[in-house]
Amino acid sequence: MAERGAVPGAPAGAEVLDQLFETVRARRGDDPQSSYTAKLLGRGTAVIARKVGEEALEAVIEALRGDRAALAAESADLLYHLLVLWADAGIEPEEVYAILRAREGVSGIAEKKARKPTDGDD
Repeated sequence: MAERGAVPGAPAGAEVLDQLFETVRARRGDDPQSSYTAKLLGRGTAVIARKVGEEALEAVIEALRGDRAALAAESADLLYHLLVLWADAGIEPEEVYAILRAREGVSGIAEKKARKPTDGDD
């Protein structure tokens, strides 16, 4: 049985993110006139980070509007731009996955308390 909202033939779960990350990494050095990813990577960290922020804000707006389809689309944009940021910073998805795995079974409240007070979390 297919997951609700799943695209037929598309990879499942994190596999699709891993494939997208490999595509992002492969675009480094491509012609910025023909590759949006290459253009972003060529413009540098500040531009990429700003795009991540913009996409996050757009996702928040759609969540507050209650538009599920628009939220899903903005979430895809956010994840793409986050992967570009990871590639720019030299972060491998496995590094992030390992952090998430280490947090499994740990209360979010306890995990936040263990962080440094300068993290800015509520």
